[in-house]
Amino acid sequence: MTLPSGEQWTIRHSDHEVVVVQVGGGIRSYTSGGRPVLHGYAEDAKADAGRGQLLMPWPNRVRDGTFTFEGRQEQLALSEPARSNASHGLVRWALWELVDRSADELTVACRLLPQQGWDWPLDLRVTYALDDDGLTVTPSATNIGTSVAPFGFGAHPYLTAGEQQVDELTLQVPAGTVLDVDDRLIPTGTSPVSGAVDFREPRPIEATTLDHAYTDLRVDEDGRWRVTISRGDTGTTLWADASAYPYAQAFTGDSLPPAKARRTGVAVEPMSCPANALATGEGLVRLDPGETWSASWGVSPKG
Repeated sequence: MTLPSGEQWTIRHSDHEVVVVQVGGGIRSYTSGGRPVLHGYAEDAKADAGRGQLLMPWPNRVRDGTFTFEGRQEQLALSEPARSNASHGLVRWALWELVDRSADELTVACRLLPQQGWDWPLDLRVTYALDDDGLTVTPSATNIGTSVAPFGFGAHPYLTAGEQQVDELTLQVPAGTVLDVDDRLIPTGTSPVSGAVDFREPRPIEATTLDHAYTDLRVDEDGRWRVTISRGDTGTTLWADASAYPYAQAFTGDSLPPAKARRTGVAVEPMSCPANALATGEGLVRLDPGETWSASWGVSPKG
């Protein structure tokens, strides 16, 4: 029997266990000491709501699926038809291959070739590594074509701390600025964080609805920013290399179908660029032929 998410590849270190899947090359589950660190999905299910998926060669959305790069106009498929957007890249449902694995580390790869709206061949790789502190994820993209290629990266893990609903969680997002968006979730500008979206200091989520991208994130001495959810003594932190990931999206699931809305898990998405970056150029990486982009992010459990 073929599982909906394809082959399942497991790594372990001490009491940490991560399962990476063939479909999309993302994380299906991460547990530590037997408790979920990420809210994933069952072995007999496919990923829903972007859970654990990799967002390449762009994260978030492209308005109308249209953009122009180096004088070439492109029309991507509208994978978010309700909002007439192209959403979350081209590899979420692609088949990835396992290229290397040890007990606590594995690497998966996917060759992205030209297709509707995308003319640049890229070799994509992601390494997942466990140690005493948790999980480190290191994606890379290499331009194997003959012209400059646009590129953006994002990931879509849902952090959990054993809650029944996200309302029970305390959240900290140490960011000074939030992106303003229109009804299609396309950025229209920025504002200083204030009021309901201000989580610079840890506070309960309660009824707050979040589907917001933050920037101007506070950087710790190690060059990383950190977003943390907690419930009592249990918590989960997502960190990212601040020089490569200047944006973090926080999503409480309210726009999901009613049976799934606000169930558990807060999506915290490290992003190299904001929504609509292919069209605006904001934060977009330009890869010369033969050039490789790579930067790490990770997840650390507490309790």
